[in-house]
Amino acid sequence: MSDLQQPDPVTAKRPLVWGRFSSLVLAVALTGLVLDQASKLWLLFGYGLGVNGPIEVLPFVEFVLVWNRGVSYGLFQQDSLAGQWILAGLTLAITIGMWVWSARCQSKLVALALGLVIAGALGNGVDRFAYGAVVDFVHFHVGDFSWYVFNIADVCIIAGVAGLLYDSFRNGPNSAAK
Repeated sequence: MSDLQQPDPVTAKRPLVWGRFSSLVLAVALTGLVLDQASKLWLLFGYGLGVNGPIEVLPFVEFVLVWNRGVSYGLFQQDSLAGQWILAGLTLAITIGMWVWSARCQSKLVALALGLVIAGALGNGVDRFAYGAVVDFVHFHVGDFSWYVFNIADVCIIAGVAGLLYDSFRNGPNSAAK
């Protein structure tokens, strides 16, 4: 074939909705979402964490109920309905952006990481739509030291971001963007 007949990889059409690793991303995102929501539903309605109070899991870990009306670490608290809807809309927009990125990615690690971030965004997004706040419940503490309260969706987001960072350092600048 001549050079005129071969597609240019730079200008070749890249997938927007479904790509090479989309099945993996979808499986990871759905698994994370189900685990996150199942844990929250059981703690809220099965055990009744809000009524029955904290559960000591280990001397340094307990399950407590915290309604987070902000974003990570409780930043940007939104008590108004408009603020809550803005956060929910941003969550949806970010999730769509992550999905498009995942459809175009060329690495299994990046796909896995993006699936985890999507799982976390959807898990916390479902809470925002259902309750107007995110259900946080895992609390680490040692003596007077107390870590913030988080949930499985937060763990997915942190693990996904760690995977993206690892990939970017492993393969050089901008590798996660490919």
